Amino acid sequence: MFRALRPVFTRPSGTVRTCVLLVLLAATGIAILELVREQTGTPGFFVGLGLALLPVAPLMAAFRWLGRAAPAPWPQLLFCFGWGACTAALIAILANNFATEWIAAATADPSGADRLGSVAIAPVVEESAKAAALLLVFAFQRRHFTGPADGFVVAGFTATGFAFTENILYLGNAFVQDLADGTGVLDSVTAATFFVRVVLSPFAHPLFTVLTGLGAGAAAVSVRRSYRICLPLLGLAAAMGMHALWNGSSQFGDHGFYIVYACVMVPAFGLLGWLAVRLRHRRLRAVADELALYAAAGWLTPAEVPALASMPARSLARALARRSGGRAAGRTVARYEADAAALALLRNRARRGGPPLKADFARREKELLHRLWQRRATAGPALARAAVLEELLPPRTQAPDPAGRVTVAVADPAAVPAPRREEPRQDEPRQAEPRREEPFLRRSGPWTPATPAGPPSIRPCVLPGGDGVR
Repeated sequence: MFRALRPVFTRPSGTVRTCVLLVLLAATGIAILELVREQTGTPGFFVGLGLALLPVAPLMAAFRWLGRAAPAPWPQLLFCFGWGACTAALIAILANNFATEWIAAATADPSGADRLGSVAIAPVVEESAKAAALLLVFAFQRRHFTGPADGFVVAGFTATGFAFTENILYLGNAFVQDLADGTGVLDSVTAATFFVRVVLSPFAHPLFTVLTGLGAGAAAVSVRRSYRICLPLLGLAAAMGMHALWNGSSQFGDHGFYIVYACVMVPAFGLLGWLAVRLRHRRLRAVADELALYAAAGWLTPAEVPALASMPARSLARALARRSGGRAAGRTVARYEADAAALALLRNRARRGGPPLKADFARREKELLHRLWQRRATAGPALARAAVLEELLPPRTQAPDPAGRVTVAVADPAAVPAPRREEPRQDEPRQAEPRREEPFLRRSGPWTPATPAGPPSIRPCVLPGGDGVR
């Protein structure tokens, strides 16, 4: 009986999950738009919408810059933005209003209820609602959650969406108040609100939620079960505390806001900015270290490794591919770069004893290596050429000549090893040739690489013995 019922309780497919999430975002999006429009009025809504859009693009570009070393797919990032702007914002508005009204009715002190709600209720509700996006990404897209940097990016996109909707509400209400009072532009509440929320502190909500993201990202690569439970909770508690301090700054006197802003928010922002640069640098270094092993095995040419570990070289490689093969070639190189970075971080995570099982590592490694092999004919030469143009290849020191001088030969395009097997691009017709099977990958562990079993001409060598457990 239970065997017959087992298929009913199987995990839903990716298509089903995607449809459910899209329906949820659409429903909450319509609800939050109507709720905000009802509170601000139609003119206030459109004014708030136009002003709230201004900081969105710079914030998204900053978080995308951090994630470029191993880019997450755009649908995932847009889902996080939509969750923050629609679902989390709707939960926060409804819960905050209910809690404030309940406290006001219980204490008969509306002003005190507003203060208590902004300091004690709002931080807990809002940060928990935003943290739900990280939980969903970790549950359904775990392969894209490989460390603190991923948590940083996911949290940043979610908080940017939440701040966007909140800014519409605040700016729209300020505009309606100015219309009722007939104040001028420079003396208006709208201008003051815009200056505080968009100019001075557009990073406030991202700063809070990034603390949760860092905790979740660190937990994703932690070996101990206690760390995987405690680190996200610690990050969430820190986010709530920072949020409560920020909301309560106006209670510290006339200059409380400026004191908290100068002494807490700006240093915290600077510290997180430094951490973002460091995380990006560590990721690129991990890409270089791990891909060097695959290059030694023959999956990549030696010249590709420094190019894949350099963001300018990656960009140049895409440009070179577009120049010679059009946009399709540029997209092929971009996918090759993303898969190579994902492969490097997969092995790096497995080396450190991350939660994924060996079977999952072998399956994922096999999938990524197969995709790299399919695109290497287009991407390999472009990356090798980019490495030469960016001067990333070390010079080769030759033997001294009869006069006793040592000559140094700088690498040139002709000296870059060619890919092991040329394949026609997908948009070109294949010529008739004897059928050759794709290389079959045998399973491996995080320290025992997958090697293709095929003809000797295309069989990469085994990874060197230095690739052991650290």
